[in-house]
Amino acid sequence: MVTKHRIFMTPVANVYPYYIAKAEKKGRTKAEVDAVICWLTGYTQRQLAQQLKKQKDFETFFAAAPKMNPSRKLIKGVVCGVRVEDIQEPTMREIRYLDKLVDELAKGKALEKILRT
Repeated sequence: MVTKHRIFMTPVANVYPYYIAKAEKKGRTKAEVDAVICWLTGYTQRQLAQQLKKQKDFETFFAAAPKMNPSRKLIKGVVCGVRVEDIQEPTMREIRYLDKLVDELAKGKALEKILRT
């Protein structure tokens, strides 16, 4: 029996304030964090707020996403010592894509480059 990683069952709303704090500490905004989340998942701002309010866990959050952005495959690099492009488990890869986007935002990368436009 394979046990799920506990992050899968963690509500996104529990981690969201940390994404915001990380970005704001580097002079970025909540709106920019929301923009990268919406770009990745296809959620509208309103849908994102609803998902957070409903305390949806990461697994459900990504499974229910309206349209995962196909350009997310262009996200490369290391998060927590692991290359995101090498992660085999789909939900963990989506979580790490999100982590990488927030990292890039906090490092001052232009939003247009983060969103791979």
